[in-house]
Amino acid sequence: MSETTVIQNTNFNATVEYPDEAVRRASVDGTPETLTLETRNLSRAVSGKLLVNDISVQIPPGEVLAVVGPSGAGKSSFLRLLNRLDEPTGGSVLLNGTDYREIAPRELRRRVGMVMQTAWLFPGTVAANIAFGPRQRGEILTEEQIAALLNRVGLPGYQDRDVSNLSGGEAQRVSVARTLANAPEGLLLDEPTSALDEASARGIEELLLDIIQERRMTCVIVTHNRLQAARIASRTMVLESGGLVTIGPTKEVLHDH
Repeated sequence: MSETTVIQNTNFNATVEYPDEAVRRASVDGTPETLTLETRNLSRAVSGKLLVNDISVQIPPGEVLAVVGPSGAGKSSFLRLLNRLDEPTGGSVLLNGTDYREIAPRELRRRVGMVMQTAWLFPGTVAANIAFGPRQRGEILTEEQIAALLNRVGLPGYQDRDVSNLSGGEAQRVSVARTLANAPEGLLLDEPTSALDEASARGIEELLLDIIQERRMTCVIVTHNRLQAARIASRTMVLESGGLVTIGPTKEVLHDH
């Protein structure tokens, strides 16, 4: 059975980066725009149950923050709040000091891209999937731009391949390219390698870390793999029952917990 999940429709934010988009979003000194992501007393309750409870944290440009904790701790719920896939019932999220409720949802999800555990792709070619996000904004990616994105994620020449024939690792790389297509300033990763074999997982992990470092992207990764957190995250926060237990340098936090 193919490891690729193909869906008919998608509302996920594709994020297209190189080359014109990145140039257009560059600051006057030629560096990409950067993002400080902050939560202030962020909470979400559903049917009286607190899924996320009063979390305040600031993530500066270029930092990778890992979110760990037991099953049901609220890790994915916290991540989904960061680009309003779910609505907070208390507190808020700020992008460079601006409350994210003042930002149109489509623009918010372009600026803060998301890569899920499973690569949700829709039927058709790799190129069509990558071009999806910009097309929703009336922008057309050139063949050269698509090729550049595929080269960046280690899939040269994959433009015309049907997504139904991709391996799980290849599909996840297409998902990363689709996210980069929108030139995001921040990246949310929800267990991005947990469905992959070890070799594919390490390849995706290294790819993501390289991209985060080269673009100084602000990143939050939910992971059950503490070794992965130790490899890529400078800070780690531990959640339990929706609340923040501790946050600090990854080595210290993982040693103590």
